[in-house]
Amino acid sequence: MFPEFREKISRLKSEDPHFAKLFHSHNALDQEIKNMEAGITPATHETIESLKKQKLQLKDDLYAILRKGKDACQCGHGCGG
Repeated sequence: MFPEFREKISRLKSEDPHFAKLFHSHNALDQEIKNMEAGITPATHETIESLKKQKLQLKDDLYAILRKGKDACQCGHGCGG
């Protein structure tokens, strides 16, 4: 995910607890979705689609933080909050 930001991701994971939490949540959802799609964990199509939407929102939030750098707010929306 975002190979062009590899170094920045590494730094933010250790320096920004909010970013680290979002990153961990994204990876956990990714693994959960893979397990469901592989039939390891039972799930409905609707559940998988809902998790994919959550994962995409997390990815959007992470990208917003990466693009804005230190000026990004904690929620990733540039609001200063």
